[in-house]
Amino acid sequence: MNISAETIANFNQSSLINHQRQFEFLANQLEQKGIGVETVVERLRQFQVTVPSWALGTGGTRFGRFAIGGEPRNLSEKIEDVGLLHRFTGNNEAISLHIPWDQTNDYLAIQQLAQQRNIRFDAINSNTFQDQPRQKHSYKFGSLSHTQAEVRQQAIDHHLEVIKIGKELGSKALTLWLGDGSNFPGQVNFRKALERTEASMQEIYAQLPSDWQLLIEYKPFEPAFYSMIIPDWGTALMLCQSLGEQANVLVDLGHHLPNTNIEQIVARLLGVNRLGGFHFNDSHYADDDLTTGAIKPYRLFLIFCELVNGVTQAADLSNGQLAWMIDASHNTKDPLEDLLQATEGILIAYAQALLVDQSALEAAQENNEVTLAQEILQTAFRTDVRPLLAEARYRNGAGLYPLQLFRDLDIRQTLIQARGSASRATGL
Repeated sequence: MNISAETIANFNQSSLINHQRQFEFLANQLEQKGIGVETVVERLRQFQVTVPSWALGTGGTRFGRFAIGGEPRNLSEKIEDVGLLHRFTGNNEAISLHIPWDQTNDYLAIQQLAQQRNIRFDAINSNTFQDQPRQKHSYKFGSLSHTQAEVRQQAIDHHLEVIKIGKELGSKALTLWLGDGSNFPGQVNFRKALERTEASMQEIYAQLPSDWQLLIEYKPFEPAFYSMIIPDWGTALMLCQSLGEQANVLVDLGHHLPNTNIEQIVARLLGVNRLGGFHFNDSHYADDDLTTGAIKPYRLFLIFCELVNGVTQAADLSNGQLAWMIDASHNTKDPLEDLLQATEGILIAYAQALLVDQSALEAAQENNEVTLAQEILQTAFRTDVRPLLAEARYRNGAGLYPLQLFRDLDIRQTLIQARGSASRATGL
């Protein structure tokens, strides 16, 4: 479905006076502190966070999945949904595909549809953590790390096929996450398993286009619970350094043990120029895949503080240097509403980080002014930056308040009428 510019403009008009009052009040406060509001708004306008194809349907756990109806039944409808989100937010201009979940017989038609919706294709994702129909060898005991060469070759060939598909669509990155690991002591030889993985990755990396990135994810547990082949950022970094300059570490915010200092990991990876991007979500325990910013918004803010300070001193995170993607699998929310909230949560953290007085913070750090450093950070964090986000969306021709617009237009019911109450997206 398509939402016209006129429809969005009419919705915005009803809230415009109240928004302008809130924006002008906040802008005056920030300008008095020496913060360039126009620069902040422009950076929020430019910031884009990718939507993964698998997040457009209701997610699930190993215990159950509760479909909501109106889910995209094919790749074309997934692209239409991302186009809809981008019309609402102005900050979701790309989709990330997952192969084989998103395979199609006509990638040219898919590319043309995406262009019509002003959507591009971001990093493309492989899948060797599941066995697929008509697959000759099983990944039950591993893929790129498997003891048998024929299984490893099957996994390598899959990644090469994913790269081929990505090239057809204009993608510029391959995301590689392995479910390989072990569930019991003695099941695998840790050293040999890693050596086999590295050798397999070398074959994939050798076929990577010169203008692509290889993004390597890590995860401490699940689906294996005794050991994972790539359990932490150190192992991922080690593999990247072995492969070459086009390989970088991808940080999934849910892929950490409780209380891990993720912002420090981000700073370390930035320091060695090996941070490739993020999969955004939130968690209470581990890989909960909850809405970004729903549980630990202060941690998200601290991560963006490191990004703003470390990517460039100009603090422009919209230059394509890093890959940004929402990665959630929710089974109790409308998936499109969740993506709207996640986009908002990410932009709030970014905007707050842009308000930090970096010079004052650095001076406090150098002088060991612990209390002052905390005060500087928390002053920015406690600022309600939502009027800045609304202004950025308004200037982009998107909705002042996307979630309210989604509900006022009764989008979910419209999708159910078009696709049926039993429609179910491919993926998790």
